[in-house]
Amino acid sequence: MDIKDFDYQLPSELIAQFPLERRDGSRLLVMNRLDGSIEHRHFYDICDYLDAGDVLVLNDSKVIPARLYGKRSGSGGEVETLLLKPLGGDSWEALVRPGKKARIGQRLEYGMSLVGTVADVTEDGGRIIHFEYEGDSIYEILDKIGNMPVPPYIKQKLEDKNRYQTVYAKNLGSAAAPTAGLHFTKELLSKLIQKGIIVKYVTLHVGLGTFRPVKVKDITQHTMHTESYFVPEDTEKEIADAKRDGRRIICVGTTSVRTLESAFDENGALISRGGDTDIFIYPGYKFKICDALITNFHLPQSTLLMLVSAFSDREKVLAAYSEAIEKKYRFFSFGDAMMIK
Repeated sequence: MDIKDFDYQLPSELIAQFPLERRDGSRLLVMNRLDGSIEHRHFYDICDYLDAGDVLVLNDSKVIPARLYGKRSGSGGEVETLLLKPLGGDSWEALVRPGKKARIGQRLEYGMSLVGTVADVTEDGGRIIHFEYEGDSIYEILDKIGNMPVPPYIKQKLEDKNRYQTVYAKNLGSAAAPTAGLHFTKELLSKLIQKGIIVKYVTLHVGLGTFRPVKVKDITQHTMHTESYFVPEDTEKEIADAKRDGRRIICVGTTSVRTLESAFDENGALISRGGDTDIFIYPGYKFKICDALITNFHLPQSTLLMLVSAFSDREKVLAAYSEAIEKKYRFFSFGDAMMIK
């Protein structure tokens, strides 16, 4: 399966540079995955597409202010570090730029007593960094000097850190936001619950696996980086009950899809409550749990676009993207939403 099959041309002006003032005011493209038919709505209309008894599954991971700017000890050269995953004992997996200057043993100074030492190089070219600091928790320091790790295609400065968090973010650990959830407000969630939709949560900490580019021509040769996930007991029970009763399970975001497809079998029985997943979903995959998907518009040739194409049909998805471009939808992290039902 050729990576070029998942390419499309996007005018740069359609890449959303900032979130809308009203979270649920974004546009919503609704696509029927069987016939490819399309409706154009707004996200606050999402209630019209959900029924009482549906289970809406959201990823409650919270983004760490994981981008650090510092200097290399000795030379004073500038260095940028993106923390990806805690490894225990104040060691983290991270991406460092410029990587050639971040050799094993190099000390990195970030301010507020935070100092890192490059301990190892990963197979992917990342770094293992051991941190030293004053205080009880590195998270306290990150909250003061860390920056939100918005993607590089967002050029404008994010003034409000909370706009790169979902309103239900709870479990700290992501290096990027589960962006499909950014459209929900507390009021909208309350409206859904009042209608009888059952809202449940899982946790998948977004890391390199979600946004690492595919660098091989044959996508089946791509290897996903592992990301940690957890399924609470109440979510497990509701998923099993819904599968037994024939009720729909609607995933908010590709991370929720990957969590459920990793954690459950086709009967809704739990395989694993938590751990690491490197599941790579692309066309040909047989979905076990997810019945409908709420997501954003994804980058060309990305694993996220491949997952969406697997859920529906590559041609139908690319046709929907083409129509979204024609109608000037906003794309990517701060952009508009899509529901495939």
